[in-house]
Amino acid sequence: RIPILDVAPVVGCGRWPAKAVVGETVEVSATVFREGHEMLGAAVVLRTPEGEELPGRRMSEAGQGLDRWSALVTPTETGSWSFRVEAWGDPIAHWWHDAQIKVPRGQDVELMLAEGSLLFARAAEAVPSKNRPTVDRLAELLGDDTVPVTDRMEAVTDPDVEDVLERYPLRDLLTVSDWYPLVVHRRRALYGAWYEFFPRSEGAAFDPMGRRGPTSGTFRTAMKRLPAIADMGFDVIYLPPIHPIGTTHRKGPNNTLDAGPYDPGSPWAIGSPDGGHDAVHPDLGTLDDFDAFVAHAADHGLEIALDLALQCSPDHPWVHTHPDWFTTRADGTIAHAENPPKKYQDIYPLNFDHDPEGLYHEIHRIIGHWIDHGVRIFRVDNPHTKPVAFWERLLADIATTHPDVLFLAEAFTRPAMMHTLAKIGFHQNYTYFTWRNNAEQLTAYLTELTGPAATYMRPNLFTNTPDILNQYLQHGGPPAFQIRAILAALLSPTWGIYTGYELCENTPVRPGSEEYRDSEKYQYRPRDWDTADRTHTTIAPLITQLNTLRNTHPALQQLRNLHFHHVDQPELLAFSKHHLNDTVLTVINLNPHHPREATVHLDLPALGLPDDPHQPHTLTDQLDGTTYTWHRSNYVHLDPHTRPAHIFTF
Repeated sequence: RIPILDVAPVVGCGRWPAKAVVGETVEVSATVFREGHEMLGAAVVLRTPEGEELPGRRMSEAGQGLDRWSALVTPTETGSWSFRVEAWGDPIAHWWHDAQIKVPRGQDVELMLAEGSLLFARAAEAVPSKNRPTVDRLAELLGDDTVPVTDRMEAVTDPDVEDVLERYPLRDLLTVSDWYPLVVHRRRALYGAWYEFFPRSEGAAFDPMGRRGPTSGTFRTAMKRLPAIADMGFDVIYLPPIHPIGTTHRKGPNNTLDAGPYDPGSPWAIGSPDGGHDAVHPDLGTLDDFDAFVAHAADHGLEIALDLALQCSPDHPWVHTHPDWFTTRADGTIAHAENPPKKYQDIYPLNFDHDPEGLYHEIHRIIGHWIDHGVRIFRVDNPHTKPVAFWERLLADIATTHPDVLFLAEAFTRPAMMHTLAKIGFHQNYTYFTWRNNAEQLTAYLTELTGPAATYMRPNLFTNTPDILNQYLQHGGPPAFQIRAILAALLSPTWGIYTGYELCENTPVRPGSEEYRDSEKYQYRPRDWDTADRTHTTIAPLITQLNTLRNTHPALQQLRNLHFHHVDQPELLAFSKHHLNDTVLTVINLNPHHPREATVHLDLPALGLPDDPHQPHTLTDQLDGTTYTWHRSNYVHLDPHTRPAHIFTF
């Protein structure tokens, strides 16, 4: 009788669950209407993973005449939740609307009050016994013609009555939608700061006399770096593959084909006689050393994210035990990876059309092996080159036995694939953020990521990766690194950097390339952290400040609350996040070379402030503690070399 249409958040018509994390505020909305002018009500009902239906959360109309209703809900535990929308005719609201018009005009006064008495008497029957007297008294009062009309009308607005009927409304023609799935993950699925580094570089040593080759860092030497990473406020340590590396067609420095006897090779060329995906490279230590590394990280509040790269070096044990897991060419050789004209002779891709069951069970086993050794996050390399159905099955199976395990999709590919990987179960996704550098691009892209896509896709904004040193960072100097860190840390609840970012490393292998010169993918890159700290040639203090702000401001830990404000200068960007009583406003100069000035026009209601253009507001810049008085429109001047941004709190 009462249509309930276009319910959101719904993914694939309910085929996949919408996503949330514990404590995250989620808006549920629907189009609800009925014939004529009768009033109606609507509510969202949550069903817990245990099957308990929670009391409905009343929905309100989102705008006049749009028939769009919404309410905010907050799941409180992990698991498979569901929700539905309920709608009903609201005879009391309709009666009260008419009564306020007719009674003051003397039209059908006693008849209107008598009808109200009957309605409240009906409502009292559905109210719990402890609350019933409150509604019964109003019903009796409305029908008592010895009481002045004004007193009876005033009694309808009694806060106690309104409270009871808000929780237990009188509902006619109740209509309900289908149940829709909502999966709720742990907080780390939405919120965290990631730091990527190569353990083999931390503690790597070179013989200054050149009499012997370099020695690799180990898990034990890499442990020494963890306190400094934790002090910068990071939550997750992401490790590239830690497995044995093949020697056949091993790549040398800068991806050359002539590796020397001491070149360590690419960690993504996985597998040697020392083992495959379930083994540790002997140069890094033993499995016990890895366990110690994981434990030491946990002592500093850090989780380990391990790279899951489903590919092999020509020396991987699978090449000999399961040659059918690869593609054989016409000449009998196994096909190596290539993206013509690029060739990756040191890597064999897996063929998921050959023995899919065998491959599936082996990969499931490998993941379980690392879970048993304390890994609860996997960064999946190139998931878009494997079948979607494979991931959908695998992630569902892992979620059944280990619901706390998270997967990040490293898929820089076409939008349809990226969105589908998010829908079918990946908890986080890499994005195009590194290539969105001007205000128009950032506004459009982040509006997309924090809008309907946020129902299923959680962006992890990495500023750089071992593969991506974009042109903005190459040519913008330290201000560019500061600007991009501020954007990544404050636009999204999850962000990350690849080590060396804090040192503003920005030299490409050649002009026009996004590859680093002397890339750490192919050689050891020990860094002199002590000298950088002593000489202040690091932006680590800013990174620490950003992570501290994120940890202390709940608004920055949300995804769907991003709002952009108008600026009359195209190279400045203004955005805010507001959640409950917490608001953070950022104004940033996107030009890393030159100062820019502009007028920022604030959307005050989006900041949780009264919409009064003349009312002053006190803001504190969290970067330096300076206090400002702002109104709706405000002048700003930002120099990228001295003050690239304001980060205001109220």
